[in-house]
Amino acid sequence: MAGSRMKLELSRVVQGRGRLGVLKELGKTGQHSLEVPGCLLHTHLGTVPHLTQETLQTLSNLPSVTQLTLSNIAEHQEVLEEFKDGFRTFAGLHDAVFYCSLHDPATPCLTGYTTNKTVSVWGSGGRIELTVAKFMALQKAVQPDWYQSMADGETWQNNTSRKRVRKSVDRTLAHLDECLLVHQNSQELEGVEVFGVVEGGDFLEERVRSGRETAKRPVAGFCLDGLQTGSMDQALRTQLITAVTKELPEDKPRLLQGVGRPDEVLACVEAGVDLFESFFPFQVTERGCALCFSFDTSPDPELAGRAAPAVLELDGERDTSGETQQNGDLNPDDQSRMTSFEINLKDKRYKDDFRPLVEGCGCYCCKNHQRVYLHHLLVTNELLAGVLLMIHNTAHYHAFFAALREALANDKLEVLKRRVLGERGRQMEINKTDKSE
Repeated sequence: MAGSRMKLELSRVVQGRGRLGVLKELGKTGQHSLEVPGCLLHTHLGTVPHLTQETLQTLSNLPSVTQLTLSNIAEHQEVLEEFKDGFRTFAGLHDAVFYCSLHDPATPCLTGYTTNKTVSVWGSGGRIELTVAKFMALQKAVQPDWYQSMADGETWQNNTSRKRVRKSVDRTLAHLDECLLVHQNSQELEGVEVFGVVEGGDFLEERVRSGRETAKRPVAGFCLDGLQTGSMDQALRTQLITAVTKELPEDKPRLLQGVGRPDEVLACVEAGVDLFESFFPFQVTERGCALCFSFDTSPDPELAGRAAPAVLELDGERDTSGETQQNGDLNPDDQSRMTSFEINLKDKRYKDDFRPLVEGCGCYCCKNHQRVYLHHLLVTNELLAGVLLMIHNTAHYHAFFAALREALANDKLEVLKRRVLGERGRQMEINKTDKSE
């Protein structure tokens, strides 16, 4: 594509699929880069929920790419078109690199509103129907650095028929061709990258066909859609991703939509995924919880050059009144349920717990406050609770990705998996060994 500059440089491929590298020359001037495997910065209209830009800057090692969603922006189209200088200038985020997706991964998306010519997004004022012309007009108004092509992604439910899935793949390819045609003739989008969307539901043949056909188009990368948490079990997701990535070029990034739980991230990285959306910390914050899982792979933190966070919880202590579920036991119809990677600070057990959320965590919340204070803020409905939790959850989640990259670089991926997955991870390894014998 004319003006394409984004480059993926892989430094290592582990076990044939897990990829370690850097996505380079991002942004209008190409001065930004993003390490992979990694994630985007989840925002609502360019702002991380609960945090001001000043508060956000207290966190280190944040992703260089910020995610925007048309579901939030579409209702402001007229304002942006009148402004003319794009969302970056409009929001005062002059140094940000923006990726624009269709839907907000943290918000459930209603189905049944897609036609051959349109898709729908939901803003605060209700449903907004998008044709390719309106979709591309929005991209011209936003002027992102890269964006997801328009796609029919309503095939993630388990009972979707093969005919409906096939139609989804055909529609998505047709939308991509139309978007590319408009893009290539648009001066406003010069130098902007397009990611093609791979659909296919839970049908292997359609997934492979979608990946193969999308790879024939002049796209800078790929969005793997319809594989989100709750739509299928991890074994099937891994099988589909593995099959699709074989059809995709090695030198272009793969972004997985709607998956954020640490156990699922690990499995998907092993299957060949490079990038994720970081909506999971926001979901954890919204339910009054704190991320509290271990990912230290170094037996001696001082030798590793940093003090690794130490989780204070015992596995059994996290089971709060039946709310916590074991990894992989998420209700398919509900992504808002608490997971085994977090603690529920509304629980009465924390009303006299004077420990930090995670011992050794360097975030502002853990250095300055205790669990008892977070418990007090939550039960009294103080807004500061969301601020402090979002600071910690964002820091902890991005530190996990840093540990993941370090594990890939140092042949410690299996160690990291055991740390993150706990006893369940050890049992998985035992089962794997038994099968190989």
